[in-house]
Amino acid sequence: MTARSGRSGTALVALAVILVITAAWWTLALWPAGAAAPYWLMRTRAACFGSTQSGLPDAGGWILLIGEPIGMIGTLIAIAGASLRQDLARLFASMRGTPSGRRAVLLTVGLVALGAAPAFVDRLGAFASAVRPVAGVQAPQQLSLPVPHAWLVDQHGTDVSLAAIRRPAILTVAFAHCETVCPTLVRQVRKARADAGQETMPLFIVTVDPWRDTADRLPTIARGWELGPDDHVLSGDTVIVGKVLDALSVGRVRDGDTGNVAHAAVVMLLDGNGHITTRFDGDIGQLGVRLSAGRNPR
Repeated sequence: MTARSGRSGTALVALAVILVITAAWWTLALWPAGAAAPYWLMRTRAACFGSTQSGLPDAGGWILLIGEPIGMIGTLIAIAGASLRQDLARLFASMRGTPSGRRAVLLTVGLVALGAAPAFVDRLGAFASAVRPVAGVQAPQQLSLPVPHAWLVDQHGTDVSLAAIRRPAILTVAFAHCETVCPTLVRQVRKARADAGQETMPLFIVTVDPWRDTADRLPTIARGWELGPDDHVLSGDTVIVGKVLDALSVGRVRDGDTGNVAHAAVVMLLDGNGHITTRFDGDIGQLGVRLSAGRNPR
């Protein structure tokens, strides 16, 4: 008994649809969006692909991006393998003398390459990061900048000035209504600190959403982020918080409709003498290394 071959060209169209969908998914997951990526994009990537703070999918996301197209193509071959082979043979034969056929194939290949190219760039960058020294492209910035002097309030109702901190500390930004990127960043910082044996080094988190992260909500936020007894989540008057974030060069854009804030993923080390000594933008992979180097963040 032989399998039915189906209508001519149907299997080839199905293959083209799979390739276009694959390109679209890879583009959504991996196309570089920069630090000011829209909030909806960050949430979509985190929900669909488990994207981490680095912007790359987690293991499940990579399985989806790679395994699902392979599975769909395998299913197509199982159902209409004979038709697909016939369609491909006719296509390759027509390409020898039909410019329109060649253009169609090139367009499909181009769409797939458009989606896949960022992935190859990201993977190449990850490999390069593994083999190059710390001073490479993704290296933290060594600084000596004054910490802004402004009074904010923490979850205990205590007035806090970052400039008045007199011990080495970690500083970052986040906001409570962020359900993906911000809690991931806070967990990564806490893990890097623990792995480096620096659990007692305080973590200060300045909200980028003082409109909703008000003083009365800070205790709940601190518990949700599982902050330690020496850690502080800071808020205050919206104008003052804005000036602090500007002084720290934290890029951000607030959505007037939802109130959510797309912001740069920034982590800084403070020396305990009123200065920022190290800044990580987007990739905090070297944070644990720096913390392990000693109690002094220099």
